[in-house]
This record gives sequence, C-alpha cells and structure tokens, in this order.
Amino acid sequence: MMIKLKSPKEIKIMREGGKILARILKQVGKKTKAGTRASDLNNFAEKEIKNCGAEPAFKNYEGFPASLCVSINSEVVHGVPGEKIIKDGDVVGLDLGIKYKGLYTDAALTVIVGRVKPEIREFVKTCELALKQGIAAVRNGKRMGDVSAAIQNFVEARGYSVVFQLVGHGVGFAVHEAPAVPNFGKKGQGILLRPGLTFCIEPMINLGEARVETQSNGHTFVTADRSLSAHFEHTVAVTEKGCLVLTK
Repeated sequence: MMIKLKSPKEIKIMREGGKILARILKQVGKKTKAGTRASDLNNFAEKEIKNCGAEPAFKNYEGFPASLCVSINSEVVHGVPGEKIIKDGDVVGLDLGIKYKGLYTDAALTVIVGRVKPEIREFVKTCELALKQGIAAVRNGKRMGDVSAAIQNFVEARGYSVVFQLVGHGVGFAVHEAPAVPNFGKKGQGILLRPGLTFCIEPMINLGEARVETQSNGHTFVTADRSLSAHFEHTVAVTEKGCLVLTK
C-alpha cells in the first residue's frame, strides 16, 4: 500500500476535524460512569459528530455496527457497545474516529471508572505516558522504528506487555491507510518520517501477557489471558520542525 502525504491545506482540515473529535471524545469520557449503558455513549457520540457536520468513521467500516468502540477490562480494542453496562472499577477504552470535510482523524483514551487499586491506575497511566513518548520521538528525518522503540522500551521497562498483533496506522484519506505504526521495533529502522505524513500512534498494552485473540463477534480483540488492557491514541502529522498532534 502506497503512503500518501498530505498537503498543508489537508493537514489544516485534519486539525479542524481533530479538534472536533477531541472535544467529543472528552465529553464521552466524562459520561463514562458506573451504571451507564455503553450504547448510550455510542448514541451520544454519533449525535455530536453529526451535529458538528462530520460523519462517524467506524460505523459500518468492515461491518462494525457502531460509531464508538467501547472496550472494557480485558477487551483490547474494537469493543462493540451493545447493551454492556459499565460498572464501578471498570477500565474502559473509548476509541472514536470521524470524517470531516472528506478527511479522517482517529483518537482514543482509557477511563478508570470509580475506585481501583493503585497498581491499576499506574498501569493505565503508563499507557498514556507511552503515547507521549511515541509522539516525542516523531521528527522529520527520523524513522518509524524510533517511535516504536520509544513506546516499547517505556512500557516493558515498567513490567507491562505491548500488543504485537495490532498496530497503529496511517490516516487521512481513509480511516486506515499506510504506513503501519507498530508499538514495538528498533531505533533507526522502518520508514523515513517526512513532512506531510499523517498517522495514528496508539499504544495498546496489557497487564499480563502480550497475546490477544478475536471474540466471536469478529470485531473485538481480548487479551488471551483475560488480563486488563489499556489504549490511548492520537492522530499526528510530521512537520518540518517536528510533530503536530491533530486530535487535541
């Protein structure tokens, strides 16, 4: 698959869309409380997306039935909202994508519901910080492996597993496009980062082993050992001077 660079005008539109996405995702995060039905979060997100003149990116994409992915506890990504009720102590991944003025952006965060043990809070925080490590490694002239290694080294040094079977991705003209953005790799390897390249950095980390498997619905990935998983994501653009986060 060929990598398609974006023009400054296209990146400007993606940033506009990314700001809309960030605001909606933040609102969904605040509504993620014990007793909330996951389908209600999905319906809220979908309504807000349409109210902003955008379109949901995930709905009907490869048959996915919702606009918002709601992944709870051992669900890694692509959780189908359905009739799941969120409970106190749940770790909830929220992943949302939109199409705005013809261009796509994608972002995710993980919410801790109610009271949990400090080690669980530390685990989720590690995933959030791993995303920041990845973003900090994005520079014109660097390699994708620099980004991947920054994430992997940070996570594994703290005793957690990065998911090897799932990776980040290019985004813009499609919700998923080249290049692949692994959360594992070696510095100095992989594609050259250059201005106009837009992609999603999305650490997916597990409290237990790295292996994941697909649920019977054909969409949702779960940890093989049913340990907790966390997920954070931003859409970024490589610039002449470094990195622009488009979804904040």
